[in-house]
Amino acid sequence: MTTLEILEKVKAGQLEIESARQLLGSLNAAPQSENNFARLDFSRKQRTGFNEVVFCQNKEDAFLKDIFAELFSKNGEVLGTRATIHQFEIVKQVLPAAVYDERSRLIKVQKTPPALTGKIAVCTAGTADINVAEEAAQCAEFWGSRVERLYDVGVSGLHRLVSKLDILQNASCIIAVAGMEGALASVIGGLVSVPVIAVPTSVGYGANLAGLSTLLSMINSCANGICVVNIDNGFGAAYTATQINRLAQGTAAKN
Repeated sequence: MTTLEILEKVKAGQLEIESARQLLGSLNAAPQSENNFARLDFSRKQRTGFNEVVFCQNKEDAFLKDIFAELFSKNGEVLGTRATIHQFEIVKQVLPAAVYDERSRLIKVQKTPPALTGKIAVCTAGTADINVAEEAAQCAEFWGSRVERLYDVGVSGLHRLVSKLDILQNASCIIAVAGMEGALASVIGGLVSVPVIAVPTSVGYGANLAGLSTLLSMINSCANGICVVNIDNGFGAAYTATQINRLAQGTAAKN
C-alpha cells in the first residue's frame, strides 16, 4: 500500500489514525539487505518509481555477482551501468538471461521487458557521442520509455537537425548529447516547447578539457528549458527524461 492509498483510506474513514501511522512507519523503514560490502535497497521502486541500479565500475567480481543475484531475486530485473565484458561474464554465471551491450556498457536482466510508452528523443552532435547516447537511450527503454534516436545532427550541419524538427517537437522531452563546444542543446532549446536534458561528453580536442568546457557551455546556455547533467552521464539524463515522460503519459509513481 502506498502513502497516497493510506491517506485516502484515512480520509474515507476506512482506516484508523493509529493504524495509518504504523503503516506509514513500515513504509519509511525501507527493507534492505545488509552484508559486509553492500546495503541493497528493495523498496526504492515503491518510493521513486525505479529499482536500484548497479554502478559496476570498480566493483569486485564476487561483490558484483552477489549484488546482481540478490537484486534479481527480489525485483525480477537488474540494470548495471559502466560494466566491462569481463563483469558481464561474471554476472552471466549466476544470471544466464543477462545481456550486455558493449557500446553503452550496460548489463540488463529482465523477466519481462516493459511496454514502451511516450517518446524521448535522444540526439547526438556527432557519431563520437553515440556511446553516451546509447547509455541514455537503453536505460530509458529499460524503464519503459519509447526512444527515437537522432544521431549526428550537430551544428556543423544544421540542416540535418532542422530536417528532424517534427520528431523533436512531438517528444515528451529531449536528451541532447554533445562534446566539443556543446552547442547542440542550445540550438534545440530554442526550437522546442519541451524540456531539454543536456549531456556534455568528453569528446573533443585539448581545450575541451575532457568535457569540462562543454559542461560550462551548456550550463551557460542562453536558451531556456535546458537542464544539464554531469559529463558522460547518459544514465542520469535517462532517469530524468523517464520521469518527465511518465508525467507526460500520466504514469508517474505516486507515493
